[in-house]
Amino acid sequence: MISDLERFHATMQYGKADRAPLYEFMWPTWPETAARWAQEGGYVEGSTDLGCDRWVVEYSWFWPQPPFEREILAEDEMYVTYVDPQGIVMREFKKNPLSSMPQFIRFPIETRAEFRKYWRERMQPDLTQRIGPDWRERLRQYRKRTCPFVIIADRWGGFFGPIRNLVGVERLCTLFYDDAAFVEEMLEADADFLIGMLAQILEETDVDVFGFWEDMAYNTAPLISPEMARRFMLPRYRKVIDFGRSHGVHFFGLDSDGNIDPLIPVWMDSGIDILYPFEVQAGMDVLAVRKKYGRSLRIWGGVDKRTLVTGAKAIDAEIERVKPLIQDGGYIPMLDHSATPDTPYQNYRYFLEHLKKAL
Repeated sequence: MISDLERFHATMQYGKADRAPLYEFMWPTWPETAARWAQEGGYVEGSTDLGCDRWVVEYSWFWPQPPFEREILAEDEMYVTYVDPQGIVMREFKKNPLSSMPQFIRFPIETRAEFRKYWRERMQPDLTQRIGPDWRERLRQYRKRTCPFVIIADRWGGFFGPIRNLVGVERLCTLFYDDAAFVEEMLEADADFLIGMLAQILEETDVDVFGFWEDMAYNTAPLISPEMARRFMLPRYRKVIDFGRSHGVHFFGLDSDGNIDPLIPVWMDSGIDILYPFEVQAGMDVLAVRKKYGRSLRIWGGVDKRTLVTGAKAIDAEIERVKPLIQDGGYIPMLDHSATPDTPYQNYRYFLEHLKKAL
């Protein structure tokens, strides 16, 4: 019988497998959605009773360490203003804060001196601190795995998203023009940090996918031009990817919401193999992406989450829409991001059950 690991690699390499992988998106629900589903059907996020393949996904190792202590600066019945683990001062709803955008009041970095202090104190590739004192033993266990081992450098592995966390999106977009040398310093520091992390991890095991995180587009276009991405970001992607690929990373992926189409050639030229989640409501059509960019680009996601609200007929039509890509390979069908709170649990189960029949 084929293992989940063998199935994953066969699909990503356009080989022969019993079926395509069936896997929930790494973050399948909003908190309200999970609460609703728990009431409607006893849903437990990450459980295996839904018939999904097993993956090991690690996405907590790359955050600032030690994190900033949570400090509440202001609070009323509706809102709380506080310092988050990254050092960002933000104001957010007290009820279901993860399901709405916070108001960013202040970012931790204004000057080069502040950046260097931040990086020196909180962004060192110390795996004892980040994974645990037994990190070598834990990683060695993956050598005998039968399922994919995926590392997502969530929020702190990339060359737009992480820098945005430090200075804010508006200031970053102007810094590309006003102080390019400062941007270059921050990008180089993050590239060296990622390589420092991977160098130690890859001493103990190989990795099936290493994922960058960017979120650098809105619903109609990217936040920076392809020319800017090619100038500032491509060399750093290439630096990390060349190192990782030569030391045991099989595939490199990248997560960005929004309409990313103009940036896809830059990412492909960087050596990135996989993109996700391809938000349909932002104009991303995975069939059109495959036609335009070919099989060199593997695709995860692209299944319109909004059809799960509508019901069985819409779900069936959406599965049928992406079925040619499933059959072509190099594609793992997933929702194009977290299921919304108005999604009935029975519709989610229906989606997974009928998707599996199409694999």
